[in-house]
Amino acid sequence: MNTAQTDSKEKAHADNMGSFIGYIADIENATPEQRAQDDSISQLDGLQDELNLPTNHIDNTRYLHDDISMRGGNSKGDRLPNTKGRYGLVMVNNKAEPVNIAARTLNNDDKPPIISDTTQPSAYAIGSMSRNSDWWLVTSLKDAVTLYAALAILDDKVTVLACLNQSMFDMTLRHFSEVKTIHIIDTAQHKDALTSRLAGVNAIAYITIDTIISRLHEGDLISNLIADADTIDLSFLAWPTPEPLSSDPSKPTRYPIEAWDGLLQRVIKKIAYYQQVPDAMAGQCILGALAHMGQAHVDAPIGYKHMPASLILITEGESGSGKTQAMDLSHYKIKEYEQKQYEEYITRYDEHKAQLASLKGADLKDYQANEPIPHNPERLFKDATIEPVLDKFVNGEITDASWSTDDAAQFFNGHTMKGDTAGNALAAITDLYSGGEVNRTRSQKNAYANPRTKAYNVRMTLMLMAQRIILEPALTDDMMNQQGFLARALIACPNSLQGYRTWDDIERRQQSPHLDSDLQAYWSRCSDLLDPVDSNAPTDDKGAPKRYKMSWQDKQTEQVFYEHMQAIEDQQAKSMPLEYLKAYASRMAENASRIATLIAFFDKRKTITTDDIKRAFMLVSYSTAERLRYQDATPTGEQTDIEKLSVWLIDKAKGKNPAVLNKSFVTQHAPNALRGKKLNFLLDDLESMGHIRLESEGRRRLVYVNPKLIS
Repeated sequence: MNTAQTDSKEKAHADNMGSFIGYIADIENATPEQRAQDDSISQLDGLQDELNLPTNHIDNTRYLHDDISMRGGNSKGDRLPNTKGRYGLVMVNNKAEPVNIAARTLNNDDKPPIISDTTQPSAYAIGSMSRNSDWWLVTSLKDAVTLYAALAILDDKVTVLACLNQSMFDMTLRHFSEVKTIHIIDTAQHKDALTSRLAGVNAIAYITIDTIISRLHEGDLISNLIADADTIDLSFLAWPTPEPLSSDPSKPTRYPIEAWDGLLQRVIKKIAYYQQVPDAMAGQCILGALAHMGQAHVDAPIGYKHMPASLILITEGESGSGKTQAMDLSHYKIKEYEQKQYEEYITRYDEHKAQLASLKGADLKDYQANEPIPHNPERLFKDATIEPVLDKFVNGEITDASWSTDDAAQFFNGHTMKGDTAGNALAAITDLYSGGEVNRTRSQKNAYANPRTKAYNVRMTLMLMAQRIILEPALTDDMMNQQGFLARALIACPNSLQGYRTWDDIERRQQSPHLDSDLQAYWSRCSDLLDPVDSNAPTDDKGAPKRYKMSWQDKQTEQVFYEHMQAIEDQQAKSMPLEYLKAYASRMAENASRIATLIAFFDKRKTITTDDIKRAFMLVSYSTAERLRYQDATPTGEQTDIEKLSVWLIDKAKGKNPAVLNKSFVTQHAPNALRGKKLNFLLDDLESMGHIRLESEGRRRLVYVNPKLIS
């Protein structure tokens, strides 16, 4: 019975198409002279004749000696008035079959053509409609010709489709997207409406501030416009973000609050209490504050040398979980100090500017020679890219800084970590972390050439807090792992307290952290450390920072450090817990020395005690346990059955458009260990976790694979 229905539909389609072909056969092609009268059509003649581009438009451009008739709807067969004397643009379906005709007024792109059947998804096609070409869809002939001219000159394997009527756009897009991915363009003001109504369609949308077509008329290059556009794969939007398949190896690691003692432990507890955040988040913020202050004045011991006391801290926290509030207390005096420095800088800058304006001749030259323009002393960055920060080091404007932010999306998803710049940025950060060096060698031929290309003995700390949706892709990113950036990071992923916080307690609301004696003592110490009177930020004879080289209190302390280092080494052996986390494990001892150095620095001590190093290793071990929860790094390295099936489906669906497999193929060809009754259960689980979608098409069962997994 299904076969009969299919045959009936195919016969009806063939009859309709045959009828239409017979109908347009009686309509003559427009002559060269007639085509020359219309700017857009004559432009197609030029593209074909002068540039030898395959426009294929001549047979699809007719001249209407009579009014055309309706081809569908309740008025099928009725004549469409005022179509005589216009151009007949033959429109095709997604199989390149002629199914519709539009009556175009000479050189009138503002008024949509009259279309014989507005219920029939179809478009006027410019180009070959080859499956190997890129297909674009626009709404007017003029835009189609302009776009085709720009694209085909670069690569003639392109087809531009003009649906010619805005009201037909969505159904035409859906129709043609059944065959190929369709490229469309729109402006930012329509972005939300477009993504809402076309989510799930097999199309790529290029969103720009101004229309691409208008920019092309101004002479811009299409390749630049496409590269600068906000590119949206609409097929992704209908799919959920797939849930991770690997089971969480444990609950969030308990934060070792006992790794801190004295004032710092009390401060972490107070920040956690007042801002209602996890201890781990408060602890990471305190580490970030200590590193920001301490890296300017002390170096940490490792082997026979010393290294920067800078840290890389990554903390997970959902939106509204208290990241900003925790940092407000941990960095309170740092921000206050930064503001004071900035205000003084503005005053100096204004005075310098005023002095320049008041001088002339030799006095002006003498002043410029002896009084350089004041530099912005900013050292605490929140929204930045790595390049200008590196330039400030190279230019000698600063010797230490920290990128401390409660919204690390700017770091992980911003320009710094995109495309070709990511590798260079990561290398620069790791060089800064390990040796305090910056290398900014550039061409000296351009107008902005800077003879300064290097900076030595500088420091930078990163304290990055972000949501899981930002961190999870980053922590599993191959480049960030292979470049060694993540291997140097101290990571915390505590559970949010959202849903368990108290807001309606009157007594609690009346308690102010700014009146808390422990926080006041902490802030007082921060003020001393930010601008220490005793050291006065000493420099060497070259003007470089002269940092104190922290040392072990005694031989026993040094031995305890290396015993911990050896234990970590032993855990990297085969079948041991850190077998698959060697790069990270190798940095654990370094981080412990840095943390211990910062603890001693806060206490205004010149040596690291055995107690310091033991507590520092507790914090490093906590971070390692958290890192393991984000990485598929288990002693066995074994995948679960559901992971194996997902990987197999993704591999088989790659290159298919859309990414769909016949379930019978999956049943017959899936790995042997996954077949039988088990397979159906696994497929059901994958569907519930957003990895696949099971659908029926007639008698066929299909397995659609989430394109987010393939990309």
